[in-house]
Amino acid sequence: MENTIRFFFSLLNAFHAQTGCPVLVNTSFNVRGEPIVESPKDAYVCFMRTSMDYLVLGNFLLRKQDQPNWEEKIDWKKHYPLD
Repeated sequence: MENTIRFFFSLLNAFHAQTGCPVLVNTSFNVRGEPIVESPKDAYVCFMRTSMDYLVLGNFLLRKQDQPNWEEKIDWKKHYPLD
């Protein structure tokens, strides 16, 4: 637990130093109408489908512009009805 707290403290401090904003918001991780993200794969798919710039996943920081081109096989916006 202490390592987790240290990691998030370091993350918040680095975010504050770079942006001037000392706050990160924790909210449900999903797109409206889709189920909540429950796995690293779900997180990556949601990250690639949205306008998120970065994804912190465990000890990894993923930057959208460094990811391979993302191509959808389905029109996911039609797959999940709005609530």
